[in-house]
Amino acid sequence: MESAELIAILREVRDRVRARNPQTAAGASEIPLPDLLPLVHARDSAMGKVAAIGTVNPRPGGPVNSVVQAWKRFVARTLDWHVREQVEFNRKMLACVDAAIEALNDANRAFSEVGNQLAARLAAQAKLGQEFEELKDIRNHWADWRFEWEHKLQQNEIQFLRAVADLQGAFQHRATLMDANYRDSLHAQHTEFTAALEGNALEIQKRMWAELERVRVEYERLIHSELRIIRQRAATSVAAPPLSREAGAGAAPPPSAASPFDYGRFAERFRGSEEYVKAGQQIYLPYFAGCRSVLDIGCGRGEFLELMRGASVPARGIDLSEESVALCRHKGLEAETADLFQYLADQPEGAFDGIFCAQVVEHLPPERLPEMIKLCAGRLSRHGVIAIETPDPECLAIFATHFYLDPTHSRPVPHSLLVFYLEEFGIGTIEVKKLSPAGQSMPSLALLPEGFRDAFFGALDYAALGRKL
Repeated sequence: MESAELIAILREVRDRVRARNPQTAAGASEIPLPDLLPLVHARDSAMGKVAAIGTVNPRPGGPVNSVVQAWKRFVARTLDWHVREQVEFNRKMLACVDAAIEALNDANRAFSEVGNQLAARLAAQAKLGQEFEELKDIRNHWADWRFEWEHKLQQNEIQFLRAVADLQGAFQHRATLMDANYRDSLHAQHTEFTAALEGNALEIQKRMWAELERVRVEYERLIHSELRIIRQRAATSVAAPPLSREAGAGAAPPPSAASPFDYGRFAERFRGSEEYVKAGQQIYLPYFAGCRSVLDIGCGRGEFLELMRGASVPARGIDLSEESVALCRHKGLEAETADLFQYLADQPEGAFDGIFCAQVVEHLPPERLPEMIKLCAGRLSRHGVIAIETPDPECLAIFATHFYLDPTHSRPVPHSLLVFYLEEFGIGTIEVKKLSPAGQSMPSLALLPEGFRDAFFGALDYAALGRKL
């Protein structure tokens, strides 16, 4: 009864395993799998035998049977120690058989999976074969289709090229017509514009020249009126102080019948504008910086006085021309009409620590130049600075151009003579600066040899600067 129950239990387990793993059954795939049922039956029988070890065969009931059964059980219990190892061996063998069955089941499952994959591959191969047959049919018809397609393509290409050629010809024709029309229109417009521009330009030029001529006439009429009034005023005024002629930096000579012209306009034309003169006088600023009282002899239009005011140096000027003095006062500068000899004689000793005299000494009579230098030196304070600017007679170019342009010039003063006069009356540390190189205003001098040019055509002006000892 125990063996039968055990076999039944094993069969139930086997059925459950097969139900969970149906792929292990034969026929699940195209690959035939080995049948493991005989091996399972043999294992089940062996397990039944193992389970029956130590039991006695049942016999019919009775006293004899009871004695026999009791004897058998006694013998079985007595030999239990002898067969114990055999029983263990048998159980191990059955466990080995179970493991072999499980391994074979795994192998069957793997074979079943391989068979399923192989079947899927075969199905895909069959499908590919069908498609290959279809491609073979397409390949057989491809030659005919290609010939017809190339023929149609060639015809379409020919038609397309013809259409493009027609369109290109039409476009080129229209572009040529449009370009010709545009050129004609542009030429007509340009001609019309040029004619209108020339007409307007001529009209504007005529009107401009007419206006300029009218302005010139009015301006000259105004100038002549002003000059006439000045001359009439000069003719009715008192005579200027005798023996003294002072002019410089655009200053006019004493009003008299000997110079019946506008000396301010004369200086503007032949010496230069006020900006030009002030630019040339910038070199004197370091010498007069820090002075407390500077005198400008022959202040003219007041260029040097303006420089001193810009440097915050107190300065005043004197000039024989009333018009020049009025112009300086109009600019807010301190100036007065005076003769330099009388003015310096009236000043106390050491009244000035700076005296500036530009373009004046060449107007004086030569015999009065030492008197002027003596008066200037006497009115300078100790270490006071004096600067005298005049044309340089060592430059022959001034006699050909600049010096004799001014009819009030008396005689040029060489720098060596002027330095001698300064030294005679107590002026020391004398420095002579060459100004206005002749080559700048006369480029043709560059053709002369350099040594000859430097010796006889150097600077148009020079300045002698010194300090009272």
